[in-house]
Amino acid sequence: MAGGKIRKEKPKAPSNNYQGGISFHKSKGQHILKNPLLVDSIVQKAGIKSTDVILEIGPGTGNLTKKLLEAGKEVIAVELDSRMVLELQRRFQGTPYSNRLKVIQGDVLKTELPRFDICVANIPYQISSPLTFKLLFHPTSFRCAVIMYQREFAMRLVAQPGDNLYCRLSVNTQLYARVSHLLKVGKNNFRPPPKVDSSVVRIEPRKPQPQVNKKEWDGFLRVCFIRKNKTLGAIFRQKSVVLMLEKNFKTLQAVLASLNGVTGEAAVMDVGDQSMGMEDDDNEMEDDDEDMEMDEGQGGGGEFKEKVMNVLKEGGFEEKRSSKLSQQEFLYLLSLFNKSGIHFS
Repeated sequence: MAGGKIRKEKPKAPSNNYQGGISFHKSKGQHILKNPLLVDSIVQKAGIKSTDVILEIGPGTGNLTKKLLEAGKEVIAVELDSRMVLELQRRFQGTPYSNRLKVIQGDVLKTELPRFDICVANIPYQISSPLTFKLLFHPTSFRCAVIMYQREFAMRLVAQPGDNLYCRLSVNTQLYARVSHLLKVGKNNFRPPPKVDSSVVRIEPRKPQPQVNKKEWDGFLRVCFIRKNKTLGAIFRQKSVVLMLEKNFKTLQAVLASLNGVTGEAAVMDVGDQSMGMEDDDNEMEDDDEDMEMDEGQGGGGEFKEKVMNVLKEGGFEEKRSSKLSQQEFLYLLSLFNKSGIHFS
């Protein structure tokens, strides 16, 4: 422009969101591990045997996949993005690993997973909770899973009673598995870097699996963790909680009465510790521990509320808080409720 200064445009720095000509989408949780020392460390801590079939979820461009192929017998990689699938096939085509790599294209949450010995994965963080429980409830047993999570989610998985992050997710996961924190991973180890740090966690399914009704257990914990720092007495006095439990109680009475050929008020019976027999619903196990609103109104059926409170008093739980209770205490309290005919599903 006449009489003005000409600005020299600075050359744009190359984007870090590419590898091998492929762009990564943060919105899809695509953060590729770029630190080879970290990849080696994860594989080492996984304790892979030469005879292992390894499940990898979200392999991306194959940086971790290559090390897994070197360590195990076979890698089954589940990848949603068709571009990544092509990159994996291109990368290992014509190599000694090509016949030991099986790639499944699809959504891992909707995919029927094959048998495997160990799972090693850097997963999209938005599927952390449903994927964790899909693995834990996998019909065939596996030795362990070593998974990269968002750091806060990882710390919730391993949290113990009294920890700030101790929540419904902590109790649920630790019922079905032994969980341990392996290493913290800074965000600069990824391309593109996520907004938060990550952690690698080891999950070992308990054998045998605990004999609990999953839906009943999850429904019970949802109530207990409405407000984890409130006393259980305060939570179970709430009108919405009392009404929900009373409805379940009456429904179960009616079902048992119909099975016995008895109707109406003649259905007075001891329901014991029988289960509701509902189908399991794994997808409801989220990492939000305060997803039910606290109803400050007191009320509900007076006699039934007294029945609920008597259970808490019997076990010495009325003044206790969920944030401090151990897994064994939760199991014991649930058994007391069930023996009184009170159910949560």
